[in-house]
Amino acid sequence: MDPILLLDAAISAAVGAAIMYFAIKKANKKMEDDAQQRAAEIVKNAEISAENIKKDRILEAKEKYLKLKSEFEEDSNKKKQIILQNEQKIKQREQQLNQMTEQNKRRENELEGLRKNLEQQTEVATKRREEAEKMHRSQVEQLERIANLTAEQAKQQLVEAIQADAQTQASAFIKNTIDEAKLTATKEAKKIVIETIQRTASEHAIENTVSVFNIESDDVKGKIIGREGRNIRALEAATGCEIIVDDTPEAIVISGFDPVRREIARLSLHRLVQDGRIHPARIEEVVSKTKKNIEDEIVEIGERTVIELGVHGLHPELVKMVGRMRFRSSYGQNLLQHSREVARLCAAMAAELGLNAKLAKRAGLLHDIGKVWPEESELPHAILGMELAKKYKENPEVCNAIGAHHDEIEMTSMMSPIIQVCDAISGSRPGARREMMESYIQRLKDLENLATSFPGVDKCYAIQAGRELRVIVNSDTVNDETASKLSFDISQKIEKEMQYPGQIKVTVIREMRSVAYAK
Repeated sequence: MDPILLLDAAISAAVGAAIMYFAIKKANKKMEDDAQQRAAEIVKNAEISAENIKKDRILEAKEKYLKLKSEFEEDSNKKKQIILQNEQKIKQREQQLNQMTEQNKRRENELEGLRKNLEQQTEVATKRREEAEKMHRSQVEQLERIANLTAEQAKQQLVEAIQADAQTQASAFIKNTIDEAKLTATKEAKKIVIETIQRTASEHAIENTVSVFNIESDDVKGKIIGREGRNIRALEAATGCEIIVDDTPEAIVISGFDPVRREIARLSLHRLVQDGRIHPARIEEVVSKTKKNIEDEIVEIGERTVIELGVHGLHPELVKMVGRMRFRSSYGQNLLQHSREVARLCAAMAAELGLNAKLAKRAGLLHDIGKVWPEESELPHAILGMELAKKYKENPEVCNAIGAHHDEIEMTSMMSPIIQVCDAISGSRPGARREMMESYIQRLKDLENLATSFPGVDKCYAIQAGRELRVIVNSDTVNDETASKLSFDISQKIEKEMQYPGQIKVTVIREMRSVAYAK
């Protein structure tokens, strides 16, 4: 190769390299300057930002300081106002105390003056009394000389003369006072009881110890009896009731003291007669199914009752016992209807008295729960019901009300007398309960005998089912004032010696008849 060309190429390469070097160096210098410029700008921006942040913090601190200062000044002003108000109140109280002190001083002065006047009047009265005693002694001596009687003898005659009149007036005054006190003291109670009774109205079914099963034809009686009486014996053994098939047309009598068993027997007979297949095995099957249905119905009745009354949270066993009340009776009054009525009465009365109406309704519903306990017990039904309520975690007030509604235990809450009163209202209203004829007649006789035991009574009649006693007296031995005293004495003796529902009106009748004959 030509050395000249090589040299040119080397020179060209060297020149190019130099140019490139300077160009790169210039570019690096420019980049370095740009970087320094950007760094300077960043530093400057940072300083500006820092300055702005500093100013913001200073402004915030000033604002916070001013706010705290204003709050402190406001709080201080409030405290100053309170202090000023308290000082003003203290000044007013000081003025009042000063006024009261001045008034007390004036009253003391007035009392002192009154005391002096009273002492003077007492001295004058003492002198007058002494003079009056002297005059009285002289008058008594003159009267004794005129009447030839001593003062004691005259006093005795005067006492004997006015004793009968005073006794009559005193008895009349006592009677009027008692009547007025009763009217005044029981006015609100009567209002509450009347409103409660008016707000409670329900139908009452009379339960007996027998149930009548009606049949379409007397031919069915033979099927029920069965061959040699096997069917009727199987039915009596399965139900525990006595089945009476007699000459009564189209009727079979089911007798038993347990209403649940009578209902099971009645429903079983109804199903057997409808089915037509009546034999011992079928009887046992139908009675078993009926028992289960009755138990389900008892639970359903209990649940429906507590829902209707709004009594919630009862134990399932208590709900079941409430349902069993439907098939129980007390003195002829259906126990469930009686308990529902007592519950409503208790709620209404408790609401009128400002007590817990829901708790009262609960206690009223459960007050006779001891009567439906299926097992035998020697405890009274009130105590047994209280024990059952305690067993199922009822409220202590409810337990006490159940146990005390017949006074077996002491009442410890206001709820207990309400339950007792409502139980009496429901049980003693006309038509609620049936009374044995013998005891009813005996009570009327005792009432009449009690009245005839008083002197001056000719005849006595108990009317209106023993609610009123009419006493006819001898007009010669009993005057008008004595008749008033006699009615009061008879009523007091009835209250002490007899037991009766409600109240008894005692009417003493005295009449004067003058008879003459023209001949």
